Amino acid sequence: MKNIKYIILLLVSASTIIACSDDFVDVESQNESSENYFNSEQDYQDALIGAYDLLQSTYLNVMLGEIASDNTLAGGESATDVPGIQQIDDMIHTPNNEQLRSIWGWMFAGVNRANYIMEFQNKTAFSGKENVLAQTRFLRAYYYFELVKWFGDVPLVVDQRFLFGDQFTADRTPKEQVYTQIEMDLLYAAENLPYVQTQLGRVTKGAAQALLGKVYLYQDKFGAAALVLEDLINSGPHDLVADYTTLFENDNENSIESVFEVQYADLEGAGFGCLQCSEGNVAVGFNGIRNYNGPLFDSGFSFNVPTQEVVDAFESDDPRIDTAILDINAWATSTGATFGTGNEHTGYYNRKYIARQGDSNIGDQNLTNPNNYRAIRYADVLLMAAEALNRGSIADDRAQNYLNLVRQRAFGDMDHNITSSGSTLTEAIYNERRVELVGEGHRFFDLVRTGRAASEIDGFMSGKHEVFPIPQIEIELTGNRWSQNTGY
Repeated sequence: MKNIKYIILLLVSASTIIACSDDFVDVESQNESSENYFNSEQDYQDALIGAYDLLQSTYLNVMLGEIASDNTLAGGESATDVPGIQQIDDMIHTPNNEQLRSIWGWMFAGVNRANYIMEFQNKTAFSGKENVLAQTRFLRAYYYFELVKWFGDVPLVVDQRFLFGDQFTADRTPKEQVYTQIEMDLLYAAENLPYVQTQLGRVTKGAAQALLGKVYLYQDKFGAAALVLEDLINSGPHDLVADYTTLFENDNENSIESVFEVQYADLEGAGFGCLQCSEGNVAVGFNGIRNYNGPLFDSGFSFNVPTQEVVDAFESDDPRIDTAILDINAWATSTGATFGTGNEHTGYYNRKYIARQGDSNIGDQNLTNPNNYRAIRYADVLLMAAEALNRGSIADDRAQNYLNLVRQRAFGDMDHNITSSGSTLTEAIYNERRVELVGEGHRFFDLVRTGRAASEIDGFMSGKHEVFPIPQIEIELTGNRWSQNTGY
């Protein structure tokens, strides 16, 4: 079987692409009856690839997870370059935000493709079917987790497609019930998946355990989070990559540290009219250096620029900063490179995910960049376990150990180990998450779930900005049956 990142599938019998459509549901094609599908293992595998495909659209979730936080600014060419991104940066977004509508639509498309498989889960028997269904349920959980993070209460549909017309009867489901379904899906996935799949990019038992631990942590279920995360740490095959400087390069994809990685490829087919159609990591081009001419890197659109505040969050001798953040002025001085400046230019770029020369030789490399997104890293797992153990008042000594494993890799010694406990240790874990995971899309949601967003993000209003508005068009499509999130 081909590597999953190189398979492109628009599953006509499952859905039409909805990135540019007028509603969030997949509409069943009239060209082929669903009842004539799922007659072989290959049908299930092809439909599963269709469910994986929507992961590539999460580049936008990652970018905005940084831009909405105190880590980065919107940037771009000007203050009117992609207005929806600028609005989220300034916390003035409305229900008519195009980027929020894209996240809603793309994530529900992923849910619907997974539900399409589950609707016909019993139609045809074949060896290894539990593995296919476990991957499917992980993907449904992943997409629903994104929806809950961004929008709170959302319609919960299980094991059946959400078809046109259903929006007139469906209600928004309390997020607590959505979390329950997410947990059930991930428990099933963890029980029925191996730690190592035969094909790179497929979901594993470790990915299911890690995401389940994160879901528990987001609900302050610290005991449950610690239990599943420590099981992964003690029994799984993952470890920290010894050399942090190599971690985000294309030749170090799917490393031992990658618990779950979104696969991208440099294949043609993308355009600004349909960014979701790209098989490449669009965020790489958006993050890139404006009008760049010099060694190693390539030009981009200068969005998502790190702030001085996040640069200052690194300890003065922390070598991770040179891998995480590019100081373009220092780089230009040392190499002779030239560059342009855009909106909100800070002098810094997200070095983890900016284009390198030679990344892509097909099409527009800003739209077809093959650099994978490391969605869940083992370092994240260690820090989540540390937080659960500490905040749950379970075991500060084990929390220190997991935290210090990350720091020892960073500094190359034990002199920087943390020995504090209680609330002081909590702050140390929070700080470590910020610098270890900067640029990877987690910061806004970390601040929200720990109650720190209002004190850290300019313009953040408590009771409003913890979630984003339901896109107005989706409310109108229900006949205005749904209420809007508070404050919008």
